[in-house]
Amino acid sequence: MSPYVKHFRENEIGIIEFGNAKGNSLPKNLLEQIDYELKTLNSDSSVKVILLKSELSKAFCGGASFEELKQLKSEKEAIDFFMGFANIINTIRKLDKFIVIRVHGKVVGGGVGIVAACDYAIANQHAFVKLSELSIGIGPFVIEPAISRKIGRTGFNQLSLDSESWKSPKWLYEKGLYNLIVDSNETLDLEIEECLKRFSNYSSIASKNLRKLHWKETKHWETLLSKNAKITASLLLKKDAQKILKTM
Repeated sequence: MSPYVKHFRENEIGIIEFGNAKGNSLPKNLLEQIDYELKTLNSDSSVKVILLKSELSKAFCGGASFEELKQLKSEKEAIDFFMGFANIINTIRKLDKFIVIRVHGKVVGGGVGIVAACDYAIANQHAFVKLSELSIGIGPFVIEPAISRKIGRTGFNQLSLDSESWKSPKWLYEKGLYNLIVDSNETLDLEIEECLKRFSNYSSIASKNLRKLHWKETKHWETLLSKNAKITASLLLKKDAQKILKTM
């Protein structure tokens, strides 16, 4: 399967789906396409709610593409790559519509930041999470604001320090990353359908204004995430991270 991003509409629901045979990981071009599709659906007046999901492999999202990380040789290239995650988070932050995310499997690194940025996350019992950045010589700087906003600073600290351990869906639900966890993909689809139906029935104007309330005091993320992308890029190019990447 070639990496892809596509969007389509089902009545008042806009759907974005991405996929990559390599664990649904995200190279730069997929990050850019997801960002573009989010903006496209946000500007479509016929869409009242957005769903983000991935191809049904074992993992929901493998985070940053390690294959691409290994190819980054200059600071500009590295910054441009990590800005892919920053741009998606900032685009989600500025949406006029609620965005629901369907988490059917494991989530790593940058993918966790995307989950955290969404308004409502429904996951199954396989949706374990890991922030592996520290274990490869960098850190989850770009995605930290989104995760800390959702699960608190203490939860983020624990997640970022346990960089080689998986956190369970139950732990993530209790911390607030997931709004609902279910036992099967069949139940996951039913709950997603019900959630989208409910959100699409809400007033568009009320939804837009409520999102602004939810995201108050985050306008500085425009510069903060850019600054954090530079920090991550700098760490990636240092000897410690390069040495680890060569072994992967």
